[in-house]
Amino acid sequence: MSSIALVGNPNTGKTSLFNTLTSSYEYVGNWAGVTVEKKVGSLKNGAGMLIDLPGIYSLHPLSRDEGVAAQYLIEESPEALINIVDASQLERNLLLTLQLLEYGKPIVLGLNMMDVANARGIQVNPEILQAQLGITVLPLIARTGKGSSQVLSVLEKPANIPPVSFHLNYGELVEATITSISNQLQQISGLPNLRWVSLQLMEQNPVVLELLKKRMDTSELMLLCDACQTQLQKQKLALTLPQWIRSIRMDYIRSVCASAIDATKQKPHNLTERLDSILTHRFLGLPLFIVFMYAMFKTTFDWVGGPLSDLLDGFIGGPLSDGANSLLQVIGASGFTHALIVDGIIGGVGGVLVFVPQIFILFLMISFLEDSGYMARVCLLMDSTMERMGLNGKAFIPFIIGFGCNVPAIMAARSIEQPKDRMLTTLLMPLMSCSARLPVYLLFAAVFFPARQATAVLAMYVMGVVFALILCKLFSKHLFKNESSIFIIELPPYRMPQFKTLGRSTWEKGKGFLRKAGTIILAGSVIIWLMSYAGPAGFNVEMDHSFLAKFGGLIAPLLQPLGFGTWQAGSTLVPGFLAKEVVVSTMNIIYHAPDSAGLEGQIASVFTPLSSISFMAFILLYIPCLATVGVIRKETASWKWTFFSMGYSLVLAYAVSLVIFQGGRLLGWS
Repeated sequence: MSSIALVGNPNTGKTSLFNTLTSSYEYVGNWAGVTVEKKVGSLKNGAGMLIDLPGIYSLHPLSRDEGVAAQYLIEESPEALINIVDASQLERNLLLTLQLLEYGKPIVLGLNMMDVANARGIQVNPEILQAQLGITVLPLIARTGKGSSQVLSVLEKPANIPPVSFHLNYGELVEATITSISNQLQQISGLPNLRWVSLQLMEQNPVVLELLKKRMDTSELMLLCDACQTQLQKQKLALTLPQWIRSIRMDYIRSVCASAIDATKQKPHNLTERLDSILTHRFLGLPLFIVFMYAMFKTTFDWVGGPLSDLLDGFIGGPLSDGANSLLQVIGASGFTHALIVDGIIGGVGGVLVFVPQIFILFLMISFLEDSGYMARVCLLMDSTMERMGLNGKAFIPFIIGFGCNVPAIMAARSIEQPKDRMLTTLLMPLMSCSARLPVYLLFAAVFFPARQATAVLAMYVMGVVFALILCKLFSKHLFKNESSIFIIELPPYRMPQFKTLGRSTWEKGKGFLRKAGTIILAGSVIIWLMSYAGPAGFNVEMDHSFLAKFGGLIAPLLQPLGFGTWQAGSTLVPGFLAKEVVVSTMNIIYHAPDSAGLEGQIASVFTPLSSISFMAFILLYIPCLATVGVIRKETASWKWTFFSMGYSLVLAYAVSLVIFQGGRLLGWS
């Protein structure tokens, strides 16, 4: 089966087109770095496999995800390429196009975002562009699917896509060097177009250089490159060989754009520029962001999410539990089975499911910020603050994604160029409040801060970010000395998100929580209930004499200085390592709570406002869940850093909770 690679600059609509052409769904966001690894899907018409590669500005990778794209083109052999370009930013996008043309595979140019270009008064002529480049050019609006059927019909028989005959002359001196390098490369089998490999070597592409070093002695090739560069310097043509190659390409691109683009009606100030003058303002930008965040949390936890969660809680604690009780009595279920289903499964899983409306509303609003283009501006606003702490603003995107789940957030850190920044972001990500911790915050906020629930929950999110920045400063100063950081981010145009895209994005984020409810939380609830049902004396024992109480009692003395030194609190923390969602389900089982109101009453009698803050801080900061630990190991490729992330977070959680509780007591708080 043939394979077709989808290649383009970041944020040009590749993934949107991929979803349309394959009838699959991959995450789409209006910011650079959404795709961090290659995605594979089957074309609707069955013509072959479509590979969505991470966005790259050129084949010279700056970050780990860009390296995925460069390595694929070198080591794999796609039958054809689809190059997606932004019609409103054509000159910048064509640099990659020329490199792909030199790759030599049949190529189709998808001229995307024609609507954005037209709105800006930029007219692009596809016919002239097609004549200039010698390849098929198809106008597209990938967000709406317009033009995707033409792309699909062209790909129906990839072998019928016209071959590429592109050849750009780099001058007599460089051309002679290309020929010499190509002749030496003939001894290596399995390489793509030798002229393309020679040019990538001359441009000092690290992926190409690494591949060639494994297969041959590259010293003679490097001598040829050095000799060519020396001659360019002597003739005062360029300081470096890559600079000369880029200048030749840019001259050609400008000539193509001059004939294919009519910018005489281009508007001087578009909507994006007008909004940016306010939203990225030096003094107004950050306060506006804080206002947006507060409004988002109020909507999620007070205005909309709270009432919906109350309705769901009423259904689970009322008709569902009563119906299950009646059904079990009718069929004559044993006391063990009855308690397992009602107290263990419905009580445990249901106690977590009541928070689903608030979690989905939070994901909906985060998706809106991402798809509108505002998220990239937040990175710009945060860059100066984060730079002082040892990171750049681009790390803020994974932090925001971490509010949903730490696992994809750590993977999103691949788009960060510098290894130091990427490692720091990975290590600090567990401090971001993921959706799994949210039920704990909501439970305690409803009990102790009913009039200020949104503020209490927001404070937990802010606490995580603040400690991440503080530790970032410490780690960058002591663990990653003398490593520089650069900040490169593209500001996409503002767009009104589509309802379909928002719905799918919200569902993709939220279904992981529901999946856990049906697997990990269900299994955890059953295990916790069994531990509470059985004890050294047998089954159906008093809770205080159960295995769960014995287990929690081992940890309780260590937690006493933190304000929650009971076996019940200790019993919730260890299963929380498997999945933080299990914390609330464990509490439902331990306290035999029929609904949220019953659990809240039990919590109010065991905790105080001060100890509740200490407990929430501990849940926020202590060891990340098992899935997060696994992905940290995968991304860092180091057990040392994995155990370090687990160790520092546990020490931090204990120290912060200790300071909160003991400090609060000294100040007379309760």
